[in-house]
Amino acid sequence: MHEKISDAVAAQAFHRLVAHLQHRKDVQNIDLMGHSGFCRNCLADWIMAADNEGGGNMDKGEARAIIHGMPMAEWKEKYQNPASDEQLVKMQESLAKNA
Repeated sequence: MHEKISDAVAAQAFHRLVAHLQHRKDVQNIDLMGHSGFCRNCLADWIMAADNEGGGNMDKGEARAIIHGMPMAEWKEKYQNPASDEQLVKMQESLAKNA
């Protein structure tokens, strides 16, 4: 059974998750996707959707900068490595589980 989490607790946990993901720049988004079925970009998309559903007008770039702690282009240049064939296969397998 799912127990209700207060908005204050959820917000605090969310902020810790974002800080953790910003700190762990060594963990590639494709590895997050392969293991968990979501990554920093997914989290940013969820933030954008929640903002827009609440009447805001956040765009994808703004949302990703919040989650990455910098503009996406800067993140990619500094931290993103090319995906290996193994990473791509694992990500596709994970995405299939989410479908």
